[in-house]
Amino acid sequence: MGDEILIIISLSVIIFTSPLLSKALKIPTIPIEIIMGSLAVYFSYIHENTIFELVAELGFLYLMFLAGLEVDLRKLMHVPSAILKKALIYNVILFSLSGAITFYFKLGNIFIVTLPLISIGLLAALKKEYGNTEWIKISIIVGLIGEIVSIIALTTVSAILEFGITWQFYKTMLLFSGFMILMAIIYKLFNNLVWWYPEIKTYLMPTQDHQEQDIRVSMAIFFVMIAVMIYLQLEVAFGAFIAGTFITTFFEHNKSLPHKLEHFGFGWLVPIFFIYVGSSFELEELFQDGLISTALLIVLAMIIIRVVASLLFIKEMGLNRFFMLGLSHAMPLTLLIAVTTLAYHNHAIDQFYYYAFILASILEVLLVMIFIRFLVSVFKIKDDVVAAD
Repeated sequence: MGDEILIIISLSVIIFTSPLLSKALKIPTIPIEIIMGSLAVYFSYIHENTIFELVAELGFLYLMFLAGLEVDLRKLMHVPSAILKKALIYNVILFSLSGAITFYFKLGNIFIVTLPLISIGLLAALKKEYGNTEWIKISIIVGLIGEIVSIIALTTVSAILEFGITWQFYKTMLLFSGFMILMAIIYKLFNNLVWWYPEIKTYLMPTQDHQEQDIRVSMAIFFVMIAVMIYLQLEVAFGAFIAGTFITTFFEHNKSLPHKLEHFGFGWLVPIFFIYVGSSFELEELFQDGLISTALLIVLAMIIIRVVASLLFIKEMGLNRFFMLGLSHAMPLTLLIAVTTLAYHNHAIDQFYYYAFILASILEVLLVMIFIRFLVSVFKIKDDVVAAD
């Protein structure tokens, strides 16, 4: 009982103080939460606890749900075909370069998937700081395609790690394909339904509501999708992502809903996941021979392959800022941690590389954020882009 009370108090202190430290240090809150979680374990304020792990898992699923909220399928359908093609080629280049690096340096196959991962969660922080500039607009569009590819890669890797290349793996992928087709049919049917009866949307999620029905419906969709994925034995995170996408696509009339769901998650549930990630990182391992250098090499590889791939967008973004697209995608913190954790628990990587990836995920956020700020101030990229709008 005493340990549980200590954990609750420690979590409360970290959740409360991390935004204050973030503001003072001018770095994102997420790395601070991870670092503070690691410090809490080091000083024995946090210990292994089943409830803590369960809430952290829920926090991760909610984070994937929030990632899905960034994907409006209707808007993606109106993306210019030239940008869409380049976005797909961009991802092909990322995976190709990742494969080349993996085979050249004789790394584990998991590196082919981890190095090209894209998560646009931290792009929101860039958008908030620099405004809705042209390079951020293109980065978000390309990043959405990349995140969808990454989520599919996460699902595939999860099945391979759990079942190997066996009949069960093929069965899982067939179920996954069938699920995607079913989702496409449901999307089409629901789209036609709300076209004929638009009042359905406001009935389910009224804009003026004193009973928070919009949040209740969102949570119902969230948990139903999780239950479906558990029943089908598919990657649960993908179900959470689909739930967020469904809500953004069909309930766009409720403009305040994404903000309410985001505040609800980042206010307490999501931070617990990042604190838990930090708690799994032992600070003593920083002095392990080669760990920091390995983490820095991972960061360097992830940045280089994205900058090279972003050469595709010189025409749209110009020579003086095309690399901003690659840099903005070099912070896949959440997905990198998710895939790494999955690989570690299934013995695809050892503890050394697990720690290296966790450290790399923190370092790349800090380094890329600082580098982008430097480039914007030195080359006045922000001013140029705003003027071009």
